[in-house]
Amino acid sequence: MTASHSDSLVVLFGATAGAYGAKLGSDERELILLVWQVVDLHSKKVGTLHKSLVKADNLDLSDQCREVSGLTPEGLGKAEPLDRVLQQFSQLVSSDLKVLGRSSYTLCSDGQLLIRQVLHPETSKKNFMLSDCFYSFYDLRKEFHTCYPSSAAVKDQTIKTMAEYLGLGTDEAEEDFGVWQVKTMVAIIFSMLSEGCNHVFTEPETVKCKYETGPCSKSETVDSETVIRARGLPWQSSDQDIARFFKGLNIAKGGVALCLNSQGRRNGEALVRFVNSEQRDLALERHKHHMGSRYIEVYKATGEEFLKIAGGTSNEVAQFLSKENQVIIRMRGLPFTATQEDVLGFLGQECPVTGGKEGLLFVKYPDGRPTGDAFVLFSCEEYAQNALKKHKEILGKRYIELFRSTAAEVQQVLNRYMSTPLIPTLPTPIIPVIPPPYTIATGSIRDCVRLRGLPYTAGIDDILDFMGDATGDIKPHGVHMVLNQQGRPSGDAFIQMKSADKAFMVAQKCHKKMMKDRYVEVFQCSGEEMNFVLMGGTLNRSGLSPPPCLSPPAYAAFQTAAVIPAEAAALYQPQALLPTTRTPQASAAAPPTVTYYPAQAAQLYMNYTAYYPSPPVSPTTVGYIAAPPGAVAAAATATHTPILPQPGALVRMQGLPYNTGMKEILSFFQGYQYAPDDYNGLIQLSDQARSVLQAPKEWVCL
Repeated sequence: MTASHSDSLVVLFGATAGAYGAKLGSDERELILLVWQVVDLHSKKVGTLHKSLVKADNLDLSDQCREVSGLTPEGLGKAEPLDRVLQQFSQLVSSDLKVLGRSSYTLCSDGQLLIRQVLHPETSKKNFMLSDCFYSFYDLRKEFHTCYPSSAAVKDQTIKTMAEYLGLGTDEAEEDFGVWQVKTMVAIIFSMLSEGCNHVFTEPETVKCKYETGPCSKSETVDSETVIRARGLPWQSSDQDIARFFKGLNIAKGGVALCLNSQGRRNGEALVRFVNSEQRDLALERHKHHMGSRYIEVYKATGEEFLKIAGGTSNEVAQFLSKENQVIIRMRGLPFTATQEDVLGFLGQECPVTGGKEGLLFVKYPDGRPTGDAFVLFSCEEYAQNALKKHKEILGKRYIELFRSTAAEVQQVLNRYMSTPLIPTLPTPIIPVIPPPYTIATGSIRDCVRLRGLPYTAGIDDILDFMGDATGDIKPHGVHMVLNQQGRPSGDAFIQMKSADKAFMVAQKCHKKMMKDRYVEVFQCSGEEMNFVLMGGTLNRSGLSPPPCLSPPAYAAFQTAAVIPAEAAALYQPQALLPTTRTPQASAAAPPTVTYYPAQAAQLYMNYTAYYPSPPVSPTTVGYIAAPPGAVAAAATATHTPILPQPGALVRMQGLPYNTGMKEILSFFQGYQYAPDDYNGLIQLSDQARSVLQAPKEWVCL
């Protein structure tokens, strides 16, 4: 039994099978020794000194442990396991207290490591509870420094240095390991209780028995010295699982923030905020400790990072999370028409929601449209478990996913959706930087080679090594990596050789040669074919297939030559990267303000779907820089290259049906009109294109 002002102390010392001293508990090794003695603070009497060996699951002792403790695996093999030793501890302490005529006690240990870093984590992993006495203790080092302010700093104190400061005997060889430590700690306590000091033990250290959930506001100030980042977490981990991993350390209220990826799913990381920097430093010592079969990496983080993940400003969310000690469940995949009654009916009577409708929070876009996500509060673990059993059950025509969630995840999901713009705009225009003398070749001369099947990790250096001596025959700035629509390597690359003969020799020599663990196909091709593939077409043994935006007509009415305004051409064919291949007929017929595509590639029709060609990339020669506003106009004036207008002048449409054509899009925007005059100096329009864009009510298809 313990009390806030105990009349007795139980001086406790322990050791593990691994590290000793300042690194105690940092290697996850199990406890193998406990030594303790009861001290009466009023009569200054002591009880019997007890020493108990503990049988660990792994009896492989470290060299330091063998040397310092003198213990052996054989001796430990005959000992009792930890749960029985702790039962004996409680019984013997109670017996000694009766002999001394006392009823309450508080533990006193040399520092915090034995209690916080050894006993609490180990018992948590072995799934048994510690008695209440282990949730409150005195740190002898802190008490000693309070009593003797001129002594060494707390972090530098040891039992030996404290004894030397007081002039006590420090010959450890006279006693068994553990016994000398406890006797010396008792002697130090008696010195602190002497008439010259009259020290009073009044403010014990506490260990939180349960993690407290709660909201976090972006206006809060979070000390960066209290935050860590945990990486490598199982995706299904909850805040309680993370709190259990850090068992023994005091996490701040609402201090666990699970991180989400760009798709709103957990990415295996979490930010954890502790009550002070001392607790954070102890948490860092658990780097690469295990959660189940996975080791968890622990690093320092900042308060700004924590607020970015866990902070919120919504009053609705704050009110939802104001109910403390609730279990939060996230529902994903709800029908967009689902109501509060539908969700409550889906959960049923076996898992009642806290506060009924008040315990539901639907996640919405800024314009009020539902996202299909919702959060639900339950008052106890039993109700939450009943709800989780409904994972992937059907509501309406959709199956619903249910997961454990946290207050920080609620804030993060709401922040993510509420910050989504109603009409996402195109990114800032990019200016391709290529030295003027070197442009991608065109024409039918087969002086290029295509590499297909490259490892996705392959870079320019890997390609040059793959080609061997033939690298000397590559044109300057002639290596072009091909990226997919996500900006990642597609496994293809094009190389411009100095001549068609060189390209032929490379194709013969390197075809199906191994690069890393994959063989690479090498084909000879022309600059024209290379440009078509870079635009999204295909080149194989069956011949050349044009890109999707150059596909055959889908509307029989469109039978004229393919023409698009220059601003649309800028989306698909920047002049410096994808030069236009013209036939003599096209060049003669084309006005200077319109871009033509070659007739032999089939005609271009405006019924294409949203298609973004992947530009060629040569990391050593081609760079992309975000264009500042002034640079865009300057580039347009200097090169007369069609450049996109600044963000805000264009809109992007998402979620279009796959069979949508230009007629449907124009009909959707009926009643609106463009103002091409705003683009003077940037985009030149033909009279025909201008008449289409300026039509206020009746849209005309080209």
